[in-house]
Amino acid sequence: MENRASCSKALFTFFLTLLMSVSGITFAGDGISLYTPYVKISVPPGESVDYSIDIKNNGSETRNVDIFISGLPGDWEYTLKAGGFNIKQVSVLPGEKRTLSLKIDIPLNINKGNYQFKVIARNYDALPLVINVSAQGSFKTEFTSEQINMQGHAKSNFSFTTRLKNQTGEKQVYSLQASPPKGWTVIFKPNYKQATAVEIEPNNTANVTIDISPPFNTEAGNYKIPVHASNRSSSASLDLEVVITGTFDMELTTPSGLLSYDITAGNTKRIELAVVNTGSSELKNIVFRSSNPVNWEITFKPDTLPQLKAGETSQVIASIKAYEKAIPGDYVTTITAQTNEVSSKASLRISVKTPLLWGWIGIFIIVATLGIIFYLYRKYGRR
Repeated sequence: MENRASCSKALFTFFLTLLMSVSGITFAGDGISLYTPYVKISVPPGESVDYSIDIKNNGSETRNVDIFISGLPGDWEYTLKAGGFNIKQVSVLPGEKRTLSLKIDIPLNINKGNYQFKVIARNYDALPLVINVSAQGSFKTEFTSEQINMQGHAKSNFSFTTRLKNQTGEKQVYSLQASPPKGWTVIFKPNYKQATAVEIEPNNTANVTIDISPPFNTEAGNYKIPVHASNRSSSASLDLEVVITGTFDMELTTPSGLLSYDITAGNTKRIELAVVNTGSSELKNIVFRSSNPVNWEITFKPDTLPQLKAGETSQVIASIKAYEKAIPGDYVTTITAQTNEVSSKASLRISVKTPLLWGWIGIFIIVATLGIIFYLYRKYGRR
């Protein structure tokens, strides 16, 4: 019986020794143990995980311990440091411990799931760890904005705050471009400085301000402004939207810009007026009013414009009749073009001249007066 027990014990010891030699691992009871408090960590792609790992010598002798990582995916990178140095072996005195720093970089282009690996103290202990990649990774660029839609009138400037994230594993230089409607201006300001390109480190983000200005006479409506960040390796696009609510503005003038005219008392002067829609919205039902000198008359043809599109000009004839007894001099007539939304005024200076007949009559009176004086002088002057 003793021989059989001894044989069984020897056989068990042989297989145990063989198992340990094949795996390269022994039990922590030999004096060395590995410990970290966080054995399963969840992170998104592209992040880094930092472990603090204790190597404790529970034995009675100083141990030189080889440390390495096993089971980590081939495209994952890691650093194992102690005292600021990359290490592969540490020496631990009896009853003491050494602390190692393990940093593991998670690739961006990686599948979601659990990834298991081990920190191994050769011939002593193994510490199993799990990293849970919480989302599906990719090798791409992200172009985002918390607000992609803005509203205002055609005279507004629209400033969008965007974020450009380099989710690749390399530094990237992105060319910044836009495809706005004709006449629109788009200015990129990466990191608040105007530029047409931006350099971003791996897994970093740049703030890009995009200033958009529409043409002065842009009509009301929705306008898409696609913006792009691209290079040979990666690209991303973002569709911004500007809603122009329209402006109501109008100018009343004359085709030549002349606002001063002559007229004879009692006569009528036809003056051509120009109504210009200088806003971005259509004007409707434009009516004309006037403020006249006393006993003057003004009529308009037409007296109403049913509509006037943005940027268009329409002509109106103002017929001004001066009072027949108007004293010669300068008079001011104010004409107003008005809609429900906007109005514009033009002040005309009208100089009244004496009628030609009254001029001849005046000359006749003067001549007659001179004749009478001459007659009286001849008749009575010698007495």
